[in-house]
Amino acid sequence: MTVAPAIEADAVWRTYPMGATTVTALRGVSLRVEPGDYLAVVGPSGSGKSTLMHLLGGLDQPTGGRLAIGGRDVATLTPNQLAQLRNQLVGFVFQSFHLLPRTSAVDNVALPLVYRGTSARARRQRAAAMLGEVGLSHRLDHRPNQLSGGEQQRVAIARALVTDPSVLLADEPTGNLDTATGEAVLGLLERLNRSSGVAVVLVTHDREVAARASRQIVMRDGQVVEQVVG
Repeated sequence: MTVAPAIEADAVWRTYPMGATTVTALRGVSLRVEPGDYLAVVGPSGSGKSTLMHLLGGLDQPTGGRLAIGGRDVATLTPNQLAQLRNQLVGFVFQSFHLLPRTSAVDNVALPLVYRGTSARARRQRAAAMLGEVGLSHRLDHRPNQLSGGEQQRVAIARALVTDPSVLLADEPTGNLDTATGEAVLGLLERLNRSSGVAVVLVTHDREVAARASRQIVMRDGQVVEQVVG
């Protein structure tokens, strides 16, 4: 039986009005993210890679072409349906962590489960288990300002995975980390990709980081200019 891609973009365009002109961020990009994939999207600033990530995660919608997440065409979904789909299928990790500063690590991780209506006890149990998976079972009640940069990024990864998504989208996840800490975070993403089967899409400008992925999509000026396997 053929397994449907986790995310599929077919000739996707994204344009933005800018005063009297129109800025084109993506120009007919086609991309498939397969279950269990480990894909790097690489390119310089302004190449369209972050715009593509926002589309792949359902945070934005294309102005042309077709985008399907979990087999569902996003153009057919209401905003509430799209938000529910994101919560079910996609986890996000950002360069700046985006943790709530006055909230403990375990409650930061549990936050996506609030939107599912999960009970407080079950949320905390699941969040604690995920923090254990990323090596932070001893930091459950620490707030972000009590954690190192690498620990904060691991909390963000645990939060992204707490809903058991099909795809983890990571936008420059090592950008604010030193080399050794960044190496540890990449190793963690690779281990989780292998052990849980979650597809990882890593957005980066760093060719060395991208080279660790199974596949690379190279972008320039809103287009895919090269695809590299292995």
